Amino acid sequence: MATDINMTFSDYLLSKKIDESSLQKGEPEMYLEWKTLFNSIHPDSFTLQKKFLLNPMRRKYLLQESD
Repeated sequence: MATDINMTFSDYLLSKKIDESSLQKGEPEMYLEWKTLFNSIHPDSFTLQKKFLLNPMRRKYLLQESD
């Protein structure tokens, strides 16, 4: 794992291929909750806590690759 401790929540979502804008619009309360938690703990701890929620969020708010 070994994620950079200085990673921002935006960078984290990008690394997980989750569209931040879509997530923020679609699930504003959860977005704020996740961002607050992410900013208070290590990124690896966040991943462990949200492990089973990340894939469903990625499927729902998949970041579209730009060419």
